[in-house]
Amino acid sequence: MSMSWRFLVGSVLMIFAVCMRVQAQSEVQVRGVQQQGERVELTLQQVFQIAEESNRSVKSADVVAMQAEQAVSVAKSGRLPQLSAEVSFLYYGDGKIMDRNFSDAITAPMPHYGNNLVVEASQLIYGGGVVATGVEMAERGYAMAQSARANVLINLKFMLASNYLELFKLKNLEQIYIKNIEQTERLVQDIKERSAEGVALKNDVTRYELQLQSFNLALTQVRNGQKIINNNLVTELQLPEGSVIVIDTNLISTMPAVLDESEWIRVASEASPIIELAKLEVEQALGNEKIIKSERLPKVALIAQEHLDGPITIEVPPIDKNFNYWFAGVGVSYNFASLYTSNKKSAEAKLATRKAEEERLKAQDDIQMGVKSAYVKFTEAFTIYETSLKSLELASQNYDVVNYRYLNDLALITDMLDATNSKLSAELECVNAKINILFNFYALQRVAGVL
Repeated sequence: MSMSWRFLVGSVLMIFAVCMRVQAQSEVQVRGVQQQGERVELTLQQVFQIAEESNRSVKSADVVAMQAEQAVSVAKSGRLPQLSAEVSFLYYGDGKIMDRNFSDAITAPMPHYGNNLVVEASQLIYGGGVVATGVEMAERGYAMAQSARANVLINLKFMLASNYLELFKLKNLEQIYIKNIEQTERLVQDIKERSAEGVALKNDVTRYELQLQSFNLALTQVRNGQKIINNNLVTELQLPEGSVIVIDTNLISTMPAVLDESEWIRVASEASPIIELAKLEVEQALGNEKIIKSERLPKVALIAQEHLDGPITIEVPPIDKNFNYWFAGVGVSYNFASLYTSNKKSAEAKLATRKAEEERLKAQDDIQMGVKSAYVKFTEAFTIYETSLKSLELASQNYDVVNYRYLNDLALITDMLDATNSKLSAELECVNAKINILFNFYALQRVAGVL
C-alpha cells in the first residue's frame, strides 16, 4: 500500500472516530435534557389528587386539624379524676417563746429535720356545665379546622385548574403562531422571488418580514408564559424540578351540564365551607356564653387527701414524730366575685355572638352573590362557544372560496394567507371557548364549595 493510500485510510478512520465520539456526546446531552425535563402526563383530576397529598398549604391545614383534634382529647380529660402529690423535706431552726410584749424570750429547741407528704384525689361532680361545654367547643374547633382545610383545598384546586387551562390555551396558541410563521416564511420567500423578477416591491418584503419578526416575538412570549405556568404547577405539586407537564387534551371532549341557578344556590348553602365556618363561629360564641354563665354556679367535687407530716410542731415542745391522717368528703366552692364581674363578661359575650351571627348572614349573602355572578359567567361561556362555532363555520367557508380562486389564479397568495390565518384563529377561538366553559364551571364550583 502506497503512502497516499495509508494516509487516506487513516484520515477516514480518524474522521469516523471523531463522528462517533460527537454522536455519543450528543446522545449523552439528549439523555441529560430528558432527565432534567421529564415529561409528566397528568389529567386535571390527577393534578387535584397529587395536590391534596403533597401540597404544602394542605399539609399545613392538616397539621392544624390534628392540633384541633388533640385539643378535643385535652378537653375530655377534664372529666377524669385529678390526682396530685406533693412532698417536701424541711430544715427547722430553733423556736422562740416570749411574752406578748416580746420580752423574756426563751429559746425552744426544735427537731431540725422535717418532712411533708400530701396526696390528693378529686373528682368534679358538678361544674355548671363548664367541662361539657369545653368539650363541645373543642369538637367544634376541630370541625372548624376541617372546614378551613376544605376551603384551602378548594382554593388550591381552582388555582391549579386555572393554571392547567391557561397552559392548555398557550399550547394551542403556540401551534397557531408556528403555523403563521411557516406560512409567512413561505410568503416572504415567494415575494422575494417575485421582487427579483420585478413584479413585486421591496416594501412588500419588508412589511412581511416585520410581521414575521412580530410572530417570532409573540411565540417566544407564549413559550415563556408556558414555562412560568409549568413551574408554578410543578412547585405546587412538589414534582421533581424541571418536570414538563403534558396537558390532557381530552379534557374538553365533554362539557359540563347546566343546572338551574336556584339549584346551585341550594348546593352552596349546604356545602360551602365558608358558610359552615360562619355557623360554627356562632356556636362557639354561644358556648363561650355558657362558660361565662357557669362562673355564677357553684363547683362540687369529691375530695380525698392523705397527709404525712413530721415533726408535730403544734405542740410545745414539738414532738419529733410523724403524724399521719387522711380525710374524704365533698367540696363545694363558689366565687362570690362572679356576682359582679360576670355581668360585664356576659354582656361582652352576647355582643360577640351578635357579631358572629351578622358575619354568618354576611357570608351567606356573599356566597349567594358569588354564585349568581359565577352562574351568569358560566352560561355566558356557552353563548361565546356557540358564537365561536359560527365564526369557525364562516371562516371555513371563506377559506374554501379563497382556496378555489387561488387554485384558479383568481386570488393572490396574500388573500390565501389571510383566509388561512382567519381559519386558524377561528379554530383557536373555538377551542379556547370550550376551555373557557370549563374555567367558569370550576369558578362556579369553587364559589359553591364543591370543587
